[in-house]
Amino acid sequence: MTVVSATLRAGRGGRGRLGALGMGAAGVIVLAVVLAAIGPILTTADPNASDITHAYGAPAAGHPLGFDGQGRDLLARLLTGARTSLLGPLWIVTLSMAAGIAVAITAAWVGGWLDSVVSAVLEVMFAFPGVLLAMLVAAVFGPGLNAAVLALAVAYIPYIARLVRSAALAERRKPYIQALEVQGASALSICVRHLVPNLLPIIAAQATLFFSYAMVDLAIVSFFGLGVQPPDADWGTMVGGGQSGVLQGYPAESLLAGGCIVVLVVAFNLLGERLPAGRLTSRPWPWRRTRAGGAA
Repeated sequence: MTVVSATLRAGRGGRGRLGALGMGAAGVIVLAVVLAAIGPILTTADPNASDITHAYGAPAAGHPLGFDGQGRDLLARLLTGARTSLLGPLWIVTLSMAAGIAVAITAAWVGGWLDSVVSAVLEVMFAFPGVLLAMLVAAVFGPGLNAAVLALAVAYIPYIARLVRSAALAERRKPYIQALEVQGASALSICVRHLVPNLLPIIAAQATLFFSYAMVDLAIVSFFGLGVQPPDADWGTMVGGGQSGVLQGYPAESLLAGGCIVVLVVAFNLLGERLPAGRLTSRPWPWRRTRAGGAA
């Protein structure tokens, strides 16, 4: 509780600065989003058009990064893959945050047997690693981005819900909440207008950090061929598809796609840890269970 309370106070203070690293990380993220949005303007090459005569071709006019093993333009595929690699984690974080926050706030507010049941269910869900769950879903429903996003979103819910529940329990006991109840304000009104807004700093910090985790998990799923399906471009798919090129001495595809993932993951982690509520609530990778900010 001490960690959560201190985090909330730091978040509400709103005086923390991102610093040079935080600003740099934010700049990298903004640049990636802009490049993904205007990708078709930067290159006229079709990312899925293959020409075997250009397989592993060197950079040339109009193709500054060269070609992959199928003779497809690497720059076009990187820019196109950026959309999937950013939109996929965005959906994962959005869905898991929405569900996790709703569950956590409800359990913390109602308390009693409902809180105990929710805590027990969350403990059970921790037994299912996100990547493994995504692979199982792909095995049942077939590979594809939608199945992977849904499975990973479900796997992330307990991590988000546990942290938000702890913070909500601390906030639930504050005098201003009791004053609002005495005044006759409804539970829904108090939660929506007061409780959740006061938790936004910690929620924003965690959303930023979990975005990087989701990007890595989704890339792993695509690497194994269970996410985005060829010939569609995705950074995880490109890392996997470039393995044969690495063995033949043409590592550009894997290195470029893998480098993009690493740079953005580091950027999101740096930004999340430097948000006002991020320093005290930064968490390890989701599959490593800890009690940091754990249940009250």
